[in-house]
Amino acid sequence: MAEDFEAAVEEGLNLSKRVYFGKDRAVAPPKPLTAMDRATGCSYLPTSPMLYAVISDPAIVDNPDRPSYQPHVHGRCEPPALIPLQMNGVSLEVDCSLDTAFVTVTGTWRLHCVMSSRSCDCRIAVPMGEQGSILGVEVELPRKSYSTQLISVDNEKGTEKVPKVEDGGFLKAHIFTLTIPQIDGGTNISVKLRWCQKLLYCDGQFTLNIPFNFPEYVTPAAKKVSKRETIQLNVNAGPGTEILLKTTSHPLKEQLRQAGKLGFFYDSEVLSWSSSDFLFTYSVSSSHTFGGVLLSPPLVHDVDNRDIFCCYLFPGKQQSRKAFRREVVFAVDISGSMSGKLLEDTKTALFTALAKLDPEDLFNVIAFNDGTLLFSSSLERATAGAIEHVTQWINTNFVAGGGTNILLPLNQAFEMLSDRCNSIPVIFLITDGSVEDERNICDTLKHQLGKKEKIRPRIYTLGIGTFCNHYFLRMLAIIGRGHHDAASVDSIEDRMKGLFARASSIVLVDIAFQNLDDLDDLEVFPSQIPDLSSESPLIVSGRYRGTFPETLKINGVLADISNFPLDLKVHEAKEMPIDKIVVKHQIEQLTAQAWYTENQELKEKIAKMSVQNAIISEYTNMVLLETDKGKINADSAVVKKLQVSGKGDHHKAEDPKPQKIIMLPNMGIGFGNLTATAENIPPGSSYTRPPDAAEVFAKAASDCCASLCGRCCCMCCIQTCSRMNDQCAILITQLCGALACLGCYTCCGVCCGGSNDG
Repeated sequence: MAEDFEAAVEEGLNLSKRVYFGKDRAVAPPKPLTAMDRATGCSYLPTSPMLYAVISDPAIVDNPDRPSYQPHVHGRCEPPALIPLQMNGVSLEVDCSLDTAFVTVTGTWRLHCVMSSRSCDCRIAVPMGEQGSILGVEVELPRKSYSTQLISVDNEKGTEKVPKVEDGGFLKAHIFTLTIPQIDGGTNISVKLRWCQKLLYCDGQFTLNIPFNFPEYVTPAAKKVSKRETIQLNVNAGPGTEILLKTTSHPLKEQLRQAGKLGFFYDSEVLSWSSSDFLFTYSVSSSHTFGGVLLSPPLVHDVDNRDIFCCYLFPGKQQSRKAFRREVVFAVDISGSMSGKLLEDTKTALFTALAKLDPEDLFNVIAFNDGTLLFSSSLERATAGAIEHVTQWINTNFVAGGGTNILLPLNQAFEMLSDRCNSIPVIFLITDGSVEDERNICDTLKHQLGKKEKIRPRIYTLGIGTFCNHYFLRMLAIIGRGHHDAASVDSIEDRMKGLFARASSIVLVDIAFQNLDDLDDLEVFPSQIPDLSSESPLIVSGRYRGTFPETLKINGVLADISNFPLDLKVHEAKEMPIDKIVVKHQIEQLTAQAWYTENQELKEKIAKMSVQNAIISEYTNMVLLETDKGKINADSAVVKKLQVSGKGDHHKAEDPKPQKIIMLPNMGIGFGNLTATAENIPPGSSYTRPPDAAEVFAKAASDCCASLCGRCCCMCCIQTCSRMNDQCAILITQLCGALACLGCYTCCGVCCGGSNDG
């Protein structure tokens, strides 16, 4: 789908050459990307928030202010071309709280490439940073406005279905798209985009990276158009935390500096828009592990009326040098769906992980499909010779084929791992498929973990694509005090690199709260507290009733097997939106639990949390609300007048025609696809269910007409028909009628053939 998007943009840029700007712009049209550009990573995928004109009819492409002579264009663009719109202004506002950034981009674009008398759809594309999640889109037009909203899947009745995927959804895991219908040429479009994303963390340093690299061709053509770029950045790292600014990509002016807080601002008239991502790094480093606890009451209309707590731990530099020894078993899926580039990228990622093992670490590799292939019958030391040997073994034995059996390699991995005190046993599971016995696998692993007396094995899972059940893999990670990550077909190496770095740099294990027994109705997310890694801060949240202690006492185990007690001060979260920080993580954890337990009440609770916090979930769908400004404003004035005078019925004054609600395609990742896994369909491939009889009939009729029209609408055919005599035209008409009857007879045969029902 991303390749189709790039092709549509490339075609749109070629179409944009039809737009004449007069003498205001002596700039050549954008050049297509060369093979060298693509080899260096350049593409037509959006690297900043963008708007595109969706062009099906190329004849409507022209300057709405200065129409020019245009040669007539025959035919249509199938699929539609995408012309990037020119941007007149943009502002970026970012609030960083603990490990989460809340981003708001407000921009103004102009439909500069469509005649003023015509209209077209406009597509919004929003690239987001690390683990980005779209929160909302608002669009303002002169006569209408649009906004997104989440609704429960139980409330879909009465909404207008939109079956086309390009009308909304994810182009890639980090690129959200949405189509706004029928905007007039020359219209100024104001758009507000909101999303949240995670901050990257390494060695005490946070990094904020927001896609903010605008291509040159979105700069307005007119020289006199004001181009203002604004950036507002606020950082809140927690009470009592010392923040040290490291680097920034844009010239920011400091506005605020307090304990744990920073504020910056940038505002300027520019000749061209930002040509680099917004990058900001700051340090909260310390020589020891530190953290805190924040408390907040529930919201007024909160689904859960219990109080909220958020516990955060930052790893210190001293502890990062004292990581545990590692015992790692890599269980890698080599079923038929992992063929080609997918398996090659997985092998490359595995080689990178193996190269980071120390000689005193122990490892093994299990390749699995229907059965298993073991590099060794027991764990091997990660010496240079062993790493070279396993590399050759992987290149020889990693051949895609067969089905998927996940339980067998997991059981074998458990049998290999020892029950030592001075090492962390880790199972690293990589798969792209779903299996039927997933709940049984969770139960089996719970039983296996219960038999370990000392440090229990950690389970880290990496799911590739959308055919695997990410909530099953997340549940395995929760059970095993590990972590889960999702990878697209082109991000396997990066996602595995980050996940393995987290698993291989553990500094504190078996973390537990010591003094929360007096709280009522305590719920912790996740239920099994993960280990603290030097590669990532640890954030644990929860709900409770009662009086929270003034100091939270926690305890963990260090690499030298000594206990590590730590007292964390408790603060009221006055300026920290901890409900927003933790809600996405809580929804993901609860969804995994709801899948595992099949609890309907829990599913309904997740749906309510999703709607309340605008976080996409498996039990909600996104809708696009269309509002007619003139109608709403007029009716509001009438209502106000009637209420002031005390006359009339309020209900009679309401707008009899409510706003239009358009249902967008489901944006959840789903619970896996057993059929696609059984058929070994590679991730990223489109998979659709077999059509029923009605769909067969409709498709047959459509194909009949489409094939006929496809051969009769070109210019050569039109010119030929114009030279026909009357007798020939009559003959062709009769022939077409006969073919139409034959097509209908074929359709009936497809739907009704073989039936004995009369």
